[in-house]
Amino acid sequence: MRHYDRLVREPKGSYFLLGPRGTGKSSLLSRRHPDGLRIDLLDAAVERELSARPERLLDLVAPHPRDQPVVLDEVQRVPELLNAVHQLIERDRRRFVLSGSSARKLRRAGTNLLGGRAAMTTLGPFLAAELGDDFSLDDALRVGLIPLILASPEPERALRDYAGLYVREEVRAEALVRSHGDFSRFLEVIAFSHASPVNISDIARDCAITRRTAEGYLGVLEDLLLGARLPPFTRGAVRATIAHPKFYYFDAGLYQSLLPAGPLDRPSEAGGAALEGIVVQHLRAWASDAGDHTVSFWRTRTGLEVDIVLYGPEEFIAVEVKLSRTVKSSDLSGLRAFGTDYPEAKRFVLARGARSEEVDGIRILPVAEALKRVRPGESITNAWMEP
Repeated sequence: MRHYDRLVREPKGSYFLLGPRGTGKSSLLSRRHPDGLRIDLLDAAVERELSARPERLLDLVAPHPRDQPVVLDEVQRVPELLNAVHQLIERDRRRFVLSGSSARKLRRAGTNLLGGRAAMTTLGPFLAAELGDDFSLDDALRVGLIPLILASPEPERALRDYAGLYVREEVRAEALVRSHGDFSRFLEVIAFSHASPVNISDIARDCAITRRTAEGYLGVLEDLLLGARLPPFTRGAVRATIAHPKFYYFDAGLYQSLLPAGPLDRPSEAGGAALEGIVVQHLRAWASDAGDHTVSFWRTRTGLEVDIVLYGPEEFIAVEVKLSRTVKSSDLSGLRAFGTDYPEAKRFVLARGARSEEVDGIRILPVAEALKRVRPGESITNAWMEP
C-alpha cells in the first residue's frame, strides 16, 4: 500500500495522540519525528521494566537531545509513567508525544491527562482528502477506511478479525469486562443502533444483561475509541427535541463487519447507516482538529430530523445524508424546519450520485466530492459552497 500523508495537525508542545488500533499512529510519529527518542510500550521487556520502575524514564530521557521530542507509544499500558512525564515537562521543558489506543486506564490512574499540560489530538480512519484520487466511496462503504485494513491483501478478512483483536488483546488483557461472551454479543446488538438513537434498556434486554452492564459496555467502547455517542442539538431550541444520543462505530467498515447479515436484512438499510457514519467520521475528525466545535444531530418529538449538526465559532452547518441517487422534496423537510429555527445555519444534502444544485437555500452535493473537500483547518462551509 502506498504512503498517504495524514492531515492531522501537530500541536507545538507536548500532546497526546489517541486513536484506535490500526489507524497508523506509530508510523505517523516515526515519519514526523525520525530523530526522536521512541519508547515502545508494546515491547514486553520495555513494558515490564518501566512498570516496575517508572522513574527509569528519567534516566532514558536524560542523554537525549532536548530539541527532539520523546515519543511514548501506547502510554496507557503504563499510566504511572505520566508522573515522570509531568516532571520532565515542568522541570526540563521536555516535549513529549504520547500515543495510545485507550484513555480508560489513563483516567483510572487519576492522571487527568497531565492536567492540561499536553494537548489532545486524535487520529482516526483515513479522510477522503488524504486518499485523494484513490478514495472510493464503494470501497469505503464495504471495508471502511482504517489504514491497517486497507493495507491488508485481504481487507474483508482483516476486518472480520479486527473486532476479535480488540476483544482478545484489549478487553481481556485489561479485564475490562467479566463476561467476554456477553460483550461480544453486545458488539453485535449495538451495531443495530449505529446512526440511530441509543436505547440502553432495549439493548440490555436484547443482550440479556442488566441496564447497568450495558451502560458499562458502551463506556468501554468509547474508552477504547471504537465508538462514540452524538448528543442531540438543543442550543436555543424552539421545538421539543428527543433526549437520547445517537451512536456510531468509529469506522463504517467495522460497523458493517459486526452487523449480522441474513435473508431478512436489507442491504440498503445498512448502506444508509454506513454512509451517514462515514460523513460523521469526517466531521468528527474536522471538529477534533478545530477543538472548539461540536458534532450532534437534531430530531424533534414530531419526527423532523437533521442527520448531523456541526456547530462552533467558525462553522454552523446542518447536513442530511442520503444513500439514494436522487433527492426528493420530502427529503428536505427536516432541513427546511431547521432553517426556520436556525436561519444562521448553512444547510446541505450529501447524496450518492447527486448533481450539485441548490433548492430553497439548501445546497445539494455528491457525497464523495463533498468528503474530499473536508480538510482540517479549512472552512467546510466555503468548500461546500464552491461551485
